[in-house]
Amino acid sequence: MARIALDEVDIDFTADVHRRTTLKATLFDMLRPRRTSPRTIHALRGVSLTIGPGERLGLIGPNGAGKTTLLKVMAGIYPPPRGEARIEGRVCPLFEFATGFEMDATGWDNIRTRALLLGMDAREIEEKIDEVASFSELGDFLDLPVRCYSSGMLLRLAFATSTAVDPEILLLDEVMATGDAFFLDRARARLDQMMERARIVVFATHALELLPKVCERTIWLDHGRQVLDGPTAAVVSAYLDGVEHRKLSEGERDAGG
Repeated sequence: MARIALDEVDIDFTADVHRRTTLKATLFDMLRPRRTSPRTIHALRGVSLTIGPGERLGLIGPNGAGKTTLLKVMAGIYPPPRGEARIEGRVCPLFEFATGFEMDATGWDNIRTRALLLGMDAREIEEKIDEVASFSELGDFLDLPVRCYSSGMLLRLAFATSTAVDPEILLLDEVMATGDAFFLDRARARLDQMMERARIVVFATHALELLPKVCERTIWLDHGRQVLDGPTAAVVSAYLDGVEHRKLSEGERDAGG
């Protein structure tokens, strides 16, 4: 049974306060070291949620709100140092498509490597590899190392491989551009089919007009915290009101300054 359960999940990242970007800056800092401490970024703060079979959950919020970090927790990429994440079911993360690709290996070899990382076994890979190749439309380029590919070709291969999985849990981070308009239409149709087959879909997006067509439930994140969790229409409306209020407050502050 597909299920996601997070209990008080915290994710922190540590960033250097002072970044040395030039040789001159490095030498200057060696002569006059700055007494600064690393800065902690709280990507997620006490996130708790449960997603059951049949649910389509949207994630919204400004850039840096924690949407992608939350998806990575659900995908098992970021095990939480605090709190608990329980994921039941086969997960297909459709983001960071280039992960797992070896630039000096051929397209065929990279299909196999990526598929293994996505949880396919050797038999399933060989059953689907010709279909992946056909969907990518890369033809003889599959015999070449992927370092010879354009960015569009690499993305085609990555998308074709990633969407060959039959997921129970589908994690989406925005709708990606995959090259020409014809391929983009085919990619969207393939995504629609995957979303119909998946038991759980989690969709992080800024396309608020699209969200009600995909998700019945939505979570609004801001600075790593859950602001609101509820029916999509109500959460999107509250989020837009919050954005407008923030704009008005900033405008008044600028006018007063």
